[in-house]
Amino acid sequence: MKQFSLLLGKELREQARSFKLFWVPLVFIFFGALEPLTYHFLPQILESVGNLPEGAEFMLPEMTGADVYASLTGQYQTIGLLVLVLAFMGSLSGERKSGTGTLLYVRPISYSTYYLSKWTAAVLLAFASLWLGYGMAATYIVQLYETVPGFTDVALFLLVMAAWLIFVVTLTLTASAALPTGGAAGAALGILFIGMMIDSLVGTYWTWSPWKLQGYGLMYLTGSPESGDLAGALGVTALITVLLILFGIRQARKNAAKAKV
Repeated sequence: MKQFSLLLGKELREQARSFKLFWVPLVFIFFGALEPLTYHFLPQILESVGNLPEGAEFMLPEMTGADVYASLTGQYQTIGLLVLVLAFMGSLSGERKSGTGTLLYVRPISYSTYYLSKWTAAVLLAFASLWLGYGMAATYIVQLYETVPGFTDVALFLLVMAAWLIFVVTLTLTASAALPTGGAAGAALGILFIGMMIDSLVGTYWTWSPWKLQGYGLMYLTGSPESGDLAGALGVTALITVLLILFGIRQARKNAAKAKV
């Protein structure tokens, strides 16, 4: 446990030195503020730049708080995922390449502790970024929109999204343990976006998968998801995540010999 605490502290300090601790949350906060403001002032923006004929009106459907959360989630599903993958793609492969990992590999430190310390630090940063982003959005949504989801519904939605983020972070770190930095980014992004494409094509028949979590989470804001499907998706996601962690630890041990001396 002492080794884990020391390595976790090292990872958190590294996040601060590399400014990940600042720029990753700032990206989420930026979009969290931008999305509700954009939709609220969109009619005025279109009127000022749309070159509409005199007397013409541009009518938009009334947006609700749930609609804004859904739109923001779409941004996080693309730009947010890209940011997280870029932030963590070199977590293990970068240390092998630079030789930093050699200083750790020669010490009596278990590879599971080494991997899990990085995993914990990455998950904490991803959680903080997610909640700060949605928290920023909530401050504008409650002031600018009439129909707003309840606190409990938003909290349940965030818990489901947290499970999805754990999967994304684990996939990225395991790719970093198995591949060079560039390959890790390509593999993680490829798997994530191919999974999204498959879900969009055959999602009706594929109800238990990590890629369903976003949709199930958003259902809390407009009603409630099918409990069986949500439980199944969470169970499958947890199983895949555990398998990825075990594979990542194995790959970290296997590739230790490739560390630059």
